[in-house]
Amino acid sequence: MIENGKKLGFGLMRLPLLDPNDQAKVDVEQVKRMVDLFLEKGFTYFDTAWMYNGFASERVAKEALVDRYPRDSFTLADKLHGSFFDSFEDRDKIFNAQLEKTGAGYFDYYLLHGIEADMYPKYEKYDCFDWLLEKKARGLVKHAGFSFHDTPELLDQILTKHPQMEFVQLQINYLDWESRWVRSRACYEMARAHGKPVVVMEPVKGGTLAKVPPAAEKLFRDHAPDKSVPSWGIRFAASLPGVMMVLSGMSSLEQMRDNLSYMEDFQPLTEAEKGLCFQAADIINGQIAIPCTGCSYCTEGCPRHIAIPQYFSLYNEDMRERLEEKGWTVNFTNYDILAGQFGKASDCIGCGQCEGVCPQHLPIIDDLKKVAAHYEG
Repeated sequence: MIENGKKLGFGLMRLPLLDPNDQAKVDVEQVKRMVDLFLEKGFTYFDTAWMYNGFASERVAKEALVDRYPRDSFTLADKLHGSFFDSFEDRDKIFNAQLEKTGAGYFDYYLLHGIEADMYPKYEKYDCFDWLLEKKARGLVKHAGFSFHDTPELLDQILTKHPQMEFVQLQINYLDWESRWVRSRACYEMARAHGKPVVVMEPVKGGTLAKVPPAAEKLFRDHAPDKSVPSWGIRFAASLPGVMMVLSGMSSLEQMRDNLSYMEDFQPLTEAEKGLCFQAADIINGQIAIPCTGCSYCTEGCPRHIAIPQYFSLYNEDMRERLEEKGWTVNFTNYDILAGQFGKASDCIGCGQCEGVCPQHLPIIDDLKKVAAHYEG
């Protein structure tokens, strides 16, 4: 489906911000420079969604991309998420609003977003698969697919029932390849068994694989000093047969330049290099406390406005800092600053809204208790 063979996609999910505490305040001028460089190097795939960047991503896509370039010079993917519709009519309201917000006229790729066991019945109840195919028949969507966060068994069930779906978007990275929660390898192999091209999300696991423990970084640097640490995650995913696109949620022009440096003339990893990735995964898994990707799905509906991903990031960093030796880190101050603007971890009322939408299926309520005990105790 991607004609020019360029496998890097620009994920409009973690865009550069003017205010680090407000996801909707995007640095649009920097995004424009990123878009310009991306297209200049021959890459064309952009990925957005209804709620990305505090519901601002689609608007930014219009301002930075659609309004500035011919429509046939890029491809745009958008999505329908089950958390935002509750009737047959709602599906069209969101879709039409997305067309208006992006100004795209049509979507090259459109996905039913984040399907998992709890959400899947809703997509069936409102006949979303046939609804999406009807959009395709009308020319409003060029390619129909879905993104998925669950077991290979459920993926098999969906693809068997809906073989018209043209592609699947999966979370794939070397850290989650054998994860008993994410099951990247098994889901990838199931998609391949059904003959579906794969779009990869979270190849760097929300930045986790951009800043790895020193021992893991040494593995990579010793083998290829000129390659950045995050390049290993993206190249691992792009090396898999059947992967048509790897999305990177780039947050700066610097990240864009780095990604383009090795994806412009992409060379697949060797088997030995894949082995290094799995060695690094063993090291990282031994140190990571909460495997949060920072997607922020959990924060939009939090009644206490708790900065969940930010708190988990601080906590993970401290757990790697060997506090039994250090005793204190600047993250105690960082936590207090965030808690002055958002709810504290201890403010959690245990409603479960966050756990219901978490693609990683994390026990967020219990993890917040750990954060509260660490920073507030």
